[in-house]
This record gives sequence, structure tokens and C-alpha cells, in this order.
Amino acid sequence: MRSVLNEQADPGVESHPKMYDAVVLDAALRQSLVSIRSLGKQGLKVAALEAENRVPAFASRWCRQGIVCPNAAGTDGYLAFLEQWLAHSGARVVIASSDSTVALLRQHRERLEKHVKIALARDPALGIAINKEATLDAASQLGLAIPRGVTISALDEVPAALKEIGLPAVLKPVESWLWDEQQGGGVRFASRLVATEDEARRAVEELTHLGGTILFQQFLTGRREAISIMYANREVHASFAQWARRTEPQLGGTSVLRQSIAVPSDIGAQSERLIREIDLEGYAEVEFRRDQAGVPYLMEINPRLSASVEIAVRSGVDFPYLLYQWANGDKIDTVRSYRVGNWMRYLKGDIMTTIEALQKRGRPGITPPIQAVRDFTFSFFQPMHYDYIDWNDLTPAIKASTEFTFEWVGGAIAKRLSRIKRSSS
Repeated sequence: MRSVLNEQADPGVESHPKMYDAVVLDAALRQSLVSIRSLGKQGLKVAALEAENRVPAFASRWCRQGIVCPNAAGTDGYLAFLEQWLAHSGARVVIASSDSTVALLRQHRERLEKHVKIALARDPALGIAINKEATLDAASQLGLAIPRGVTISALDEVPAALKEIGLPAVLKPVESWLWDEQQGGGVRFASRLVATEDEARRAVEELTHLGGTILFQQFLTGRREAISIMYANREVHASFAQWARRTEPQLGGTSVLRQSIAVPSDIGAQSERLIREIDLEGYAEVEFRRDQAGVPYLMEINPRLSASVEIAVRSGVDFPYLLYQWANGDKIDTVRSYRVGNWMRYLKGDIMTTIEALQKRGRPGITPPIQAVRDFTFSFFQPMHYDYIDWNDLTPAIKASTEFTFEWVGGAIAKRLSRIKRSSS
């Protein structure tokens, strides 16, 4: 029977009689629900953990237990809670899908591996993959094309970067997750598009306030493609390719409309060479963006299950299960082919990226409003799968849709009341 632990519960009391094959962290993420379903359909007992209670994945028929941690992910309190639960649950494998929990597992790996096997690459390969500068250096040595860019760590370096790269430009933290020792946790930073010197200065000031460094890169607007790879023991067990028609946010965000494609010969070979050079075991998604001439430029490597992984599963490449097999020391299946031409849509994200097009009209890289609305509408007439919707496990989709509707309506009412209050005063 599936159950949910609340914040006051002892993480060992309810889970002690059970034996779990896997615990999936970051349960609020789309890829975590995919993992729960994937492993559950293989007959494995799966628990899920998140730092909040309103999580659609907890409602999945395949989630044997949903655990609510009272501490934010990436904090010392989260680590203590997780360690205590693992010590009592008997879970064999832990799967993480966010920058914060990946950083936590990496930092405390030796301590946690006393209780569980971690489905995550080891250092030094992991350290290279999560560091964009190190990734691009490795790629450059292999002859892969990388965006023009410079590394900066202070505000006074902005003028020189602007002179070399120009505007618009993309600013990326070298590492997306930075530890904040004073807060006992960390902060995640996302990429930024800047179109003016003032925007560049504000972004650099914000992104470097914890001591991080920034990649100041040229802005590429071509097609975004990604290769997902399952690699272990010097062998590629599966490769899968997709392209993102729309993302949220539109610059470097998660794909909200994507299609499975045959592995392109150029980026397929480049991705495998890079993964082998780094010796990055487990799952990884290698992202590229093409320029106007079709030349692919490496963007980054994500050494964790990505938000777009469901299209791979729906197309016949069950990466969560392959990842579990690898981490558990089982024989890893080899996938030689998959279905191409499948479409997958994350409706909430697609709504948000369409709104972004209306709010940020005229910005570099933003789809013109009329085209954005037209594309959004026409997508309903394209046969496709939708994130969250599994006809054999509908409750998470219903829960996600209900919560989004309430948040949307509640937010609109709050804004309206705020306007009335301001006008009356």
C-alpha cells in the first residue's frame, strides 16, 4: 500500500518493514515520475522523496511510498533526513535528477554509499561533466565545435568580454549549483540572455555573488538537438536523439515540445567520443545547438536524467531502467533501435513559453507573438504524447492539472485584488 510520510514522521518508523529496490529523489520533477513508472512497470518496489507534499508523482500507482522531507534539497537537514531513511528502508539504489541533489550525493558519496548504491557517475568524470568550462575544454581537444566565449568572475571584466563576444550574448554559470556555506545549502543559477551592457552587468553581479565564474558566450539561434547515452564499462548500451521545437524558457530551458529523431551522424559520433574521453558512466544527455549553416556546437553535458527523458522511454529506450541496472550491478540491456517521429509535449511549459513570447516580444531569440500563438494552437492537431499522461496511471496527470489550474486562477485573483487595493488607496 502506497503511503506518504509527513514532516513530523520519523523517517525510519514507517519504512522499516519494507524493502525498496529504489528511491527516486526530486519527486516533483517530470523525469522523476517517469523513473517511478519505468521501474514500477518492471516489477520493482519504488519510493519517492521530495521536500514538499503536493507532488503528483506521490499519486502514481507505481509509487509504493512518498516521503516528505521537512528540509530543502541540498541542505544539511535534507542530507540527515535522507541518510536516516536510507538506513532503515533497505533501498538498493538512489536516483537523483536535480543539480542540488546531484551535488549533495557527490559531496557525501562515501558516507551515503554505506546504505545505498548511487545511480550517478563518479569523479573525476562527474566533475568534468557538471563544469561547463571543463566540458568545453575536453570537447575542444577532441575537435568538437564550441561557442566563442570567455570566462569572467568579476564585474570589471564585463567590458572586455563585450568587446570580444559582442551582443546579444549568453551568460552561463560554469557550474549551475553553488554552495552557500552560510545558508547550509546552495543556490541554482540558470543561463541568461543579455542584449545590453546594463543587462550584462546586472547578470554578472547576480551570478558571481557566491564566488562563481561565468561563461560569456556568443548567442546561437539554430536548431537544438540532444543525444542521450547510456554508457558503462567502455560500452554504449543505448543512444537516443531528439530535437526541441520549443523550450521554456525559450533560451536554454527544458524542452516543452520535442520529437524523437534518428541519431545524426555528426553529433552522434561526437557525443560518443566525448563520453568515452571523459569516461562518463551512467546516463548523460549531450546538448548541441546548430548555427545557421547547420554546424553543431556543443552546449553542455547533463549527467543526470533530463526533463525530456520521457520521449525516449515512449520511443523504446527505457533509460531509467538501464540506469537502475547499471547502479545495481545487474546486466545492462542493450537497445539497438527505437521509434523515430514521436512527438511529446509538456502542456504547462508550452503555455508558459507562449506567454513569454507575448511578454518579451522583440527580444533576441523570442518567437514573434503571432507565430507563437499560431504554433501553440496548431500543436493540438499534431498526434503526440503528453507529459504526465499515462492511461494506466492517470492520477498524477489529474493532480498536476488541478494544481496548475488552482495556481493559475489563484494567482490571477491575487493580482486583481492587489490592483483593486492600490486603486482604492
